[in-house]
Amino acid sequence: MFAIHLLAFHFTKLKEDQIKKVDRYLYHMRLSDDVLLDVMARFQAEMVKGLGRDTNPTATVKMLPSFVRSLPDGSEKGDFLAVDLGGSQFRAHQVKVFDDGKQSSQLESKFYPTPKDIIQGNGAELFDYVADCLLDFMETKNLKHKKLPLGFTFSFPCKQTKLDEDIEVDVLALVNDTVGTMMTCGYDDQRCEVGLIIGTGTNACYMEEMRHIDLVEGDEGRMCINTEWGAFGDDGALDDLRTEFDRELDLGSLNPGKQLFEKMISSLYLGELVRLILLKMTKEGLLFNGKVSTALLTKGKIEMKHVSAMEKYKEGLSNTKEILTELNLFPSEEDCIAVQHVCTIVSFRSANLCAAALAAILTRLRENKKLLRMRTTVGIDGGLYKTHPQYAKRLHKVVRRLVPNCDVRFLLSVSGSGKGAAMVTAVAYRLAAQRKQIDAALAPFLLSLETLREVKNKMRTELEYGLKRETQASATVKMLPTYVCGTPDGTEKGKFLALDLGGTNFRVLLVKIRSGRRRSVQMYNKIFAIPLEIMQGTGEELFDHIVQCIADFLEYMGIKGARLPLGFTFSFPCRQASIDKGTLVGWTKGFKATDCEGEDVVDMLREAIRRRNEFDLDIVAVVNDTVGTMMTCGYEDPNCEIGLIAGTGSNVCYMEDMKNIEIVEGNEGKMCINTEWGGFGDNGCIDNIRTKYDKEVDEGSLNPGKQRYEKMTSGMYLGEIVRQILIDLTKQGLLFRGQISESLRKRGIFETKFLSQIESDRLALLQVRRILQQLGLDSTCEDSIIVKEVCGTVSKRAAQLCGAGLAAIVEKKRENQGVEHLQITVGVDGTLYKLHPHFSRILRETVKELAPRCDVTFMLSEDGSGKGAALITAVAKRLHNVGQK
Repeated sequence: MFAIHLLAFHFTKLKEDQIKKVDRYLYHMRLSDDVLLDVMARFQAEMVKGLGRDTNPTATVKMLPSFVRSLPDGSEKGDFLAVDLGGSQFRAHQVKVFDDGKQSSQLESKFYPTPKDIIQGNGAELFDYVADCLLDFMETKNLKHKKLPLGFTFSFPCKQTKLDEDIEVDVLALVNDTVGTMMTCGYDDQRCEVGLIIGTGTNACYMEEMRHIDLVEGDEGRMCINTEWGAFGDDGALDDLRTEFDRELDLGSLNPGKQLFEKMISSLYLGELVRLILLKMTKEGLLFNGKVSTALLTKGKIEMKHVSAMEKYKEGLSNTKEILTELNLFPSEEDCIAVQHVCTIVSFRSANLCAAALAAILTRLRENKKLLRMRTTVGIDGGLYKTHPQYAKRLHKVVRRLVPNCDVRFLLSVSGSGKGAAMVTAVAYRLAAQRKQIDAALAPFLLSLETLREVKNKMRTELEYGLKRETQASATVKMLPTYVCGTPDGTEKGKFLALDLGGTNFRVLLVKIRSGRRRSVQMYNKIFAIPLEIMQGTGEELFDHIVQCIADFLEYMGIKGARLPLGFTFSFPCRQASIDKGTLVGWTKGFKATDCEGEDVVDMLREAIRRRNEFDLDIVAVVNDTVGTMMTCGYEDPNCEIGLIAGTGSNVCYMEDMKNIEIVEGNEGKMCINTEWGGFGDNGCIDNIRTKYDKEVDEGSLNPGKQRYEKMTSGMYLGEIVRQILIDLTKQGLLFRGQISESLRKRGIFETKFLSQIESDRLALLQVRRILQQLGLDSTCEDSIIVKEVCGTVSKRAAQLCGAGLAAIVEKKRENQGVEHLQITVGVDGTLYKLHPHFSRILRETVKELAPRCDVTFMLSEDGSGKGAALITAVAKRLHNVGQK
């Protein structure tokens, strides 16, 4: 017993001595975590270089775009052909993908040996051979007369010619084997967004954000990047880590100075690296008693299969002894221990370097997603990973150590190059079919220039109907006189109160206007909420609430005893008989207070003030917010004679010649007309451009059949149009995995502010996904692209329609003035115009296109509904005083 323990102790000591000896000899091959983190940083820098248009030509890591823009989502289905050319054998596959909810597929393959003369011949001969094999396979499977989509895995650079014209194939997707691996695993695990090959060659691919890929046009979505990382270090970036053995191996290779990273990692070279180390150690008398055998002198004699076999520690030293003996090396026990450890160090270094580069890719993915912690899957293939007894375990361990904030699953690919090519083709097919459906849904929103001209001409006709006495009653564009007969001239002064009711908030303002050299406007205001039950209660309750708010403000400002002139901005359609009389035509914007329509809102306000019996006010003017916008800008620019609101609601006003306003007595001077153009189309004149989504939004609104133009152009409805489209696309299985969430069913969930945020050019898709998540919509990257496109289509149409309407107004102004070319300013207000990233630009471009003889300046209004109301009151007071004199 004692002898056995002594023997075991002797062997352990012997092993330790030999391992220490090899460790000292191969010190430079043992890489610490600090070194690996440094390699990781170097690789990240190379990735950035490869993605940049200017730096790509000098980058060693080429970061090639694969034009694969989407991963499988599980809805792929159909029959596909795949061909795989990547070694001494050519393989043809038939892949059936089933849409059975289980994400199952079936693969049938046939192998064709590739003759040496074909491998070493020219490109035409090679591809003729591929075509012949494919034809044979299709005949075998009785597929010759079926037009099947084809994916082609081509795992190295080669000049490509056409496939044989005799073969009926539909779509040809050229796929790198690494991409195929990622796609195959992506079908089984939708978190898979990295593909890794570690075998005869080595490479990695991953899904990169389009905005970072300078080599490809567009910045929406993602694209798979084939890193071609084997060339990392070809510029000398890894020279400090390359040993004398790496240099010797490189010099003896077919491509000296190239693919240096691959030569330190892939199984094609690791056996040769081991041979070179053993040869030198033997020459120095450290192995085999210094006897150099023919095997050690013969290039390629030690292969990766030998290295893998010798590292089977469970077998002890028996495998190592057997292999070395077969190579006529006749090892001692010490030799076997040393050789086994050399193999371990060489393969461990390979796993370490591979892990460092992979960790760089994972870090980039995590940073792209702006996540503190990321969960992802790496699809993996290759003989070294699959057959080496220790490699996979080492790789996993090192990756997790280098990127502790990434939870990585490694998924082994099954037939990545064949099935993967079919999956790329299947995804391309799915996307093409989806594209057709999405285009069909959005096509009715795309308005041609001719259609926009028709809208402009129809608007012009409706404007004229609204101005004429005999047609005004039935006109959809009401053209309401405002009795505002002048714009500010700079002499206005005094203190004025302004009320602003036009949405869910109500404002009371004190406005101090100074004239002369110290001309200025000072404003003090307070905002009060209007609860929904008040908005949709009785008229008396609404006006009592308004007066309560006024009382609070007067108390707050300490002016309860003063009888100040007041302008009342009432942003709903009113028919005015004078500047201080306004009869409500009909509620809009969600208001539904009873006993108001057909009543004078100024009288209702006076009644409410009387009921309270706390203060008195001189109500001088009832004002529309559009008119207030024009007046505010008119105070700054006398050329401003049009006001436009593009916000929650949509409306325009302009200064019309009195002689054209048949419904008001008098022909001298001008009067501001509140068009109330939101009702344009209520007579069916624009039904040809209304989509099924517009009709759904209209039918679900508080006022079906009314304000149709407003429902196509204003912020209150655009989000709802988008929601209806998203529901339709989801029902068609094009969005949100075909699942309509509870949130998406809620009317009004998609506020217009979300359109503005989603369409922002500065917003990455990741942020779009976050906005959708806030709305309870769990979206993929592809979903986010579609949602962004839908938002863009709806808001573009709104801006174009608004532009067509405005073009009709400015053309009318030009004709009124009898000039060949008109210069005019439009005062604009509204959140859609101010906050949406593209609305204002598209609106301006449309007006310019449809009214080329009008030079229109757009001026942003500063508080048209508050300051504007005070200015209208001030102008009315000034004109009244002039009249009295």
